[in-house]
Amino acid sequence: MMQRIYLDQASTSFPKAPGTAEAVFRFMTECGCNVSRGGYAGAYSAEELVYDTRVLICRLFGGKAETDPKRVVFTKNITESLNVLIRGLLRPGDHVLVSSMEHNAVMRPLVRLEKQGVRLTRVPCAADGSLDPKDVEARIEEKTKAVVMLHASNVCGTVLPAAQVGALCRARGIRFILDTAQTAGILPVDMEAVGADALAFTGHKGLLGPQGTGGFIIREELAAETEPLIAGGTGSLSHTEEIPDFLPDRFEAGTLNLPGIAGLHEALAWLLEQPEGSIAAHELKLTEHFLRRMEEQEAEGLVRLVGKRGVEDRTGVVSIVPLYMDPAELAFRLDEQYGIATRVGMHCAPSAHRTLGTWPTGTVRFSFGIFNTEAEADEAASAVAALCRPERKIWN
Repeated sequence: MMQRIYLDQASTSFPKAPGTAEAVFRFMTECGCNVSRGGYAGAYSAEELVYDTRVLICRLFGGKAETDPKRVVFTKNITESLNVLIRGLLRPGDHVLVSSMEHNAVMRPLVRLEKQGVRLTRVPCAADGSLDPKDVEARIEEKTKAVVMLHASNVCGTVLPAAQVGALCRARGIRFILDTAQTAGILPVDMEAVGADALAFTGHKGLLGPQGTGGFIIREELAAETEPLIAGGTGSLSHTEEIPDFLPDRFEAGTLNLPGIAGLHEALAWLLEQPEGSIAAHELKLTEHFLRRMEEQEAEGLVRLVGKRGVEDRTGVVSIVPLYMDPAELAFRLDEQYGIATRVGMHCAPSAHRTLGTWPTGTVRFSFGIFNTEAEADEAASAVAALCRPERKIWN
């Protein structure tokens, strides 16, 4: 049987942190209760688990600052988190800035709001995905209400200057919303240090937790300005039909994914036990090794390497364009012949591909995680070399 090599960690991590699946199973078989709804021991136990998970999120993103766990709001993924923040904050006539590298989790809500009177400016990034904070500053206007920005590109791995942009926003009283989908659990992300008013995260990527988990941390001031996206039962203030105005209930209508949160709790506990910087160091070591092999193949005229050539200011994401094969064909053959799982196409980020010069064909993306090995990175590079030969040319 062909060995499977999973290099699609930027989409969802696999395998998950040790004990994560068991934690989901235990919750469903030993607890199974709802939170804020029952006056019995099982419900209190579930409530304690959710609270403890909020505390772990604060530890991960709080740095040295004390963060109130009530400021942690759970959603089903970072897309929902960003929709809550973007659609709840912006009104017709407001102006918002984004980078040209954004994922559709940011762009689709904003384009929708643009049709309703919100003005949107895309700050152009360089051809390697990098952003100059001065280009952000130059586009700030009197009515600029927010900057919404990803921390690192899901297409090429380039890390954007969050702290510098956050400082610009703080100095001008502009809200700063940071998308950490590609960095949470991998790179250190201190919400206070980057000056974020809200930090959105997802559980199923670098946090090594289950799908269907995510959330955001929000400052009290921004929470007061943000209209809830969903209204409904919270288990609190049940005597009124008005939405509670306190956190986290203001944004947590309906039943949470409690089995998922149980798994996320286990994953976060494991992550926080790892030596600081060890996960990023491992992933970047694999990335550097793979990049060197891709540079050799680029020199042979087999592929085009996209994004930064080094590992400074980047994550473990590498995109290539094969020169003698359609990207979709390469991804298919990598899986069929070598058991290598990658991501191909637009990666839900058409604006990023236009910036990187890979529109409309897209790229084949290799993304490394903590449980990948150098041997797997080597095998992937060798497979690309074997497949992307001039004699195998199948497209113009």
